Amino acid sequence: MLLPKSEQRYTYEEYLKWPEEERWELIEGIAYMQAAPSWQHQAISRELIIQFGNYLRGKSCSVFSSPFDLVLTSDENEKESKNVFQPDLLIVCDSSKLISTGYVGIPDLIVEIVSPSTARNDKFYKFNIYEKFGVKEYWIIEPDIKLLSVFTLSENKRYGRPEIYSELDKVKVHILENLEINLSDVFNY
Repeated sequence: MLLPKSEQRYTYEEYLKWPEEERWELIEGIAYMQAAPSWQHQAISRELIIQFGNYLRGKSCSVFSSPFDLVLTSDENEKESKNVFQPDLLIVCDSSKLISTGYVGIPDLIVEIVSPSTARNDKFYKFNIYEKFGVKEYWIIEPDIKLLSVFTLSENKRYGRPEIYSELDKVKVHILENLEINLSDVFNY
């Protein structure tokens, strides 16, 4: 099986033919291999899944974590999409768009936990694409400095200035009524 080349652009249809044991993302058609996350990354992800999952139990929205294909497309032809992500966590409230390996559509919230190898993609490329497609809430977590930046889509369909939180704060989740995430538990590692 041929692996992707860095100078070529790919679609979701081509992505589906790559080895399942490898984690890839497509950002505007460019393939990026995903490295294994650090233990701090895993600890943050685990705690967020617990807090979101406990709140969402019995509700219409669901939380999912990587590996999980998020196919962003503005039309009905998902196979031609050039944006396939592996967000660290995402919340979706429209279960009709779930597919066997993930979700085709716009999630309500995305969480990316930054590592040195993903910082540029998470803070620049993905930020712009998530904004363009209308992701309502985008969280960027920086484990090294125990910081969370929350971006919410405004009426003009743009992310404004982020709300910044430290490990001592509780964060109100904008898309979910009455949910606060306790960051002292999230950053307790």
